[in-house]
Amino acid sequence: MDTIRYDYGDAVRVIRNIRNDGTYPGLDTGAFLVRRGSIGYVQNVGTFLQDQVIYSVHFLKEQKIVGCREEELIPADAPWTPSRFEFRDKVKNAVGFSVDGELVAPAGSEGEILKVVRDDDPEQVHYHVRFPGHTLLVAEQYLSAAGD
Repeated sequence: MDTIRYDYGDAVRVIRNIRNDGTYPGLDTGAFLVRRGSIGYVQNVGTFLQDQVIYSVHFLKEQKIVGCREEELIPADAPWTPSRFEFRDKVKNAVGFSVDGELVAPAGSEGEILKVVRDDDPEQVHYHVRFPGHTLLVAEQYLSAAGD
């Protein structure tokens, strides 16, 4: 089993939107629960399937207690840069992208967010974006929502 990173009363921030996986009572599976960037407080620590640590986090503003996995949380005081896009969002690129001198995604191409990347620079959000035939690492400033 994994080690416990957070303890009762610790302030944590959720780094991705949380939707009902079917375990939150009174709401349909897939219903939106808590927005990424929200801060909550650990109320309990338990396990799921004997090997996954699950934190019960009380999000005061939302008035919800939600089970979160460790990879969904960071300390509340850790650097945080909000992102404009989320997994599966459709986007368009503002400039063309080339790989080895070949234009693989002309400006205005539609892609899909596969992953939000905050590791390299806490001031800048990047994304793994799937364009037809290629997955590219793209800075947020070069993307807009596909519907814009």
